[in-house]
Amino acid sequence: MSSERASGAATLEEVAAAAKVSLATASRAINGSARKVNPEYRERVLAAARTLNYSPNLAAQAVAKGGTSTVALVVADISDPYFSSIASGVMRAAEERGLIVTIGSTERRPPRETALVRVLRGQRPRSIILVGSRLAAQESDRELGDELKAFEKAGGRVTMVSQPQLPFRTIDIRNREGAAALAAQLVNHGYRSAAVLTGPADLLTARERATGFADAFAEYGHPIDERWLVPGDFTRDGGFLAAAELRRRGLGEVELIFAVNDVMAVGAMAYLRSTGVRLPEDVAIAGFDDIYSLRDITPALTTVSLPLELIGRKAVELALDDDQDGDSRVPIHGVPVLRESTPLLVHA
Repeated sequence: MSSERASGAATLEEVAAAAKVSLATASRAINGSARKVNPEYRERVLAAARTLNYSPNLAAQAVAKGGTSTVALVVADISDPYFSSIASGVMRAAEERGLIVTIGSTERRPPRETALVRVLRGQRPRSIILVGSRLAAQESDRELGDELKAFEKAGGRVTMVSQPQLPFRTIDIRNREGAAALAAQLVNHGYRSAAVLTGPADLLTARERATGFADAFAEYGHPIDERWLVPGDFTRDGGFLAAAELRRRGLGEVELIFAVNDVMAVGAMAYLRSTGVRLPEDVAIAGFDDIYSLRDITPALTTVSLPLELIGRKAVELALDDDQDGDSRVPIHGVPVLRESTPLLVHA
């Protein structure tokens, strides 16, 4: 007796019999298959499944196939528009391929990331996609790397949207180059003094963006003083508090504020407005990412635009491409977009 029948649940055999189709046709209609199912048969199977309240036994499928028809997506913070936009791209690309996406959030905690991967391995997804910056400390990557290697050894596929720190397929966002390109355009736009809301010191994405911007500014003859490099959380509230600290240090000498992501920039804008600072008349501001919610921000925010949904799509393509090497790198370059928050500055 099957475990499904023992628990009182309908079996796939009963669905096939009710729909008057073969077991193979019923399986292809419900579980997805590269082979097309006649639309009439498919509708009969789905109607029978609804009537019998049938649901697939995913655990049994995983054992039989060596994996499920799922893609596991692990992100740092699903509430952040950066990650939700990438997740949207992953889900759209997976749906086009008949796959289902499960999502877990690490809350930017390395131990939680490793624990999530360990649990996901037991669910046997087709691929695990990890989206989020690596940390400067390498210790946090060692245990995670072991879990991911074990997953690939069992037939799974790992793809990362991150720095290429680990030996897996990686969508490599060129943060340093994007920030440097933005700095160059802003210098050409007339800016000579800048502050940077640098984000957390140990977060590589934040470090790459802050360093890329500051180094480029210095190369054009405008080094940024240490007191204008203000750390903070990689969040809206982090930007709010970092802007408060910047104002405490003295804002009068600064023409431009660069926040290493857009949500920090939005938080900084909120703080500055609350203290009567006019944007961009008193100080200009720029961010990085070009998140979708910027369309509601005034003044329109200058930023480095990343194709976030496309990044999600490319992660799925890389995960499922059998012709790619296990440590393939796909570089993604951001494009500076100058908007109302950084008007042309003309010096007397």
